[in-house]
Amino acid sequence: MWLQLENTIPIHEDFIWNNLSFTKELPKNSTAWTGKVRGSLTELSTNDGSFLFDTLLKQANKKNVYPLSEDDVKKIKRHKLRTHSKKELVVSVPDGDIESTTQILPEKIEQRDSIKIQALIAELGEKMGMRIWIPRSDRSRVLDIWNPKQGILLESLPLNYDEATLNTIEQIDVLWLRRRSIVRAFEVEHSTAIYSGILRMADLLALQPNLEIKAHIVAPEERKEKVFQEITRPVFTLLEKGPLYEICTFISYDAINKLVSEKHLIHMSDSVLDEYAEFAED
Repeated sequence: MWLQLENTIPIHEDFIWNNLSFTKELPKNSTAWTGKVRGSLTELSTNDGSFLFDTLLKQANKKNVYPLSEDDVKKIKRHKLRTHSKKELVVSVPDGDIESTTQILPEKIEQRDSIKIQALIAELGEKMGMRIWIPRSDRSRVLDIWNPKQGILLESLPLNYDEATLNTIEQIDVLWLRRRSIVRAFEVEHSTAIYSGILRMADLLALQPNLEIKAHIVAPEERKEKVFQEITRPVFTLLEKGPLYEICTFISYDAINKLVSEKHLIHMSDSVLDEYAEFAED
């Protein structure tokens, strides 16, 4: 069976969701089921397999249409870039976390440390007079912790870049902006693999080598060496702007917690972060 994209069946359709053993007990906004279908060679139960087979066989004949959302189209769209040699290249901008989901944490846990740190970085920027960008996928969770003044959290980015660059920028965990310029970019790492945020920063600097921003990977202190190992990989040393480890620094969770409690932040410039930022070569 080969279905056109508009004929594929969303897993959140009631008759699918309520019949699969690994989704039917979960709320629709859960992601706890994803490990079952993203892991390689994960065995499905006989009942699940038979149900999916029969459902797809019927759909191949009926061809019911499930229109793609704007988000769906955005995720599958390929972007074209023209290089200095006028050669046109096709690039992809992955959406969300690219790391393994074979191990899924329980849904009913308190706010992840990474979301709390994301909210603290946003609060820190607000106190220093910055406007803040948070990816739409994270906003509701961040706003459960951070209560910004009106106009501080941006609804859209006031930037004039190509679509591939904008899609990359929009996914960065926290951006600080002054007027229409990005001042600093933060990726908050919480997973064991560490590299999703580093890849996003590298993508951004590869797409816009002349972009003058300060980039930071924020993670627990015990993961600093892992961050430095990843950031000094050979592939990240060949960027047109220079090695990523000369551009992107590490800031610990502890440093963010310490800074946000500083009484005189309103009188400080963002350069105070440089006192806490560490380069891999250091």
